[in-house]
Amino acid sequence: MSQPSNGGIYMNKLFYPAIFHHEEDGFWVSFPDFPECLTEGDNMDHAYQMAFEALGLAITSRKEEGESIPSPSSISSINAEDGILMIINFDMMEYLRKHNSKAVKKTYKIGVGKKATKKVAKSAKK
Repeated sequence: MSQPSNGGIYMNKLFYPAIFHHEEDGFWVSFPDFPECLTEGDNMDHAYQMAFEALGLAITSRKEEGESIPSPSSISSINAEDGILMIINFDMMEYLRKHNSKAVKKTYKIGVGKKATKKVAKSAKK
């Protein structure tokens, strides 16, 4: 498995775990390795696409800020709680081709609506 690079070059393929939480109106997604990164989608396919975008934004934002990029957690060490554990197949070169890196907004939350925000607030109270 490719590992993230904290130097000047990104590895092309990264595989990060994500937890998809089902709600009656779709899914919200959290990342064990990027706790600041949340997104959501109307269905599983849309949520996966949004997770790919959110992960790219989290990685590029950390890189631009000079922060470390964590190695992906082992799936055996993750408690999916009430969600579905999935692996996001992230291709950094594809992401960078799709997005002009200078145009990427410096935010970690892409498409986060009420359901994900409520879950985060609820988790913070625990």
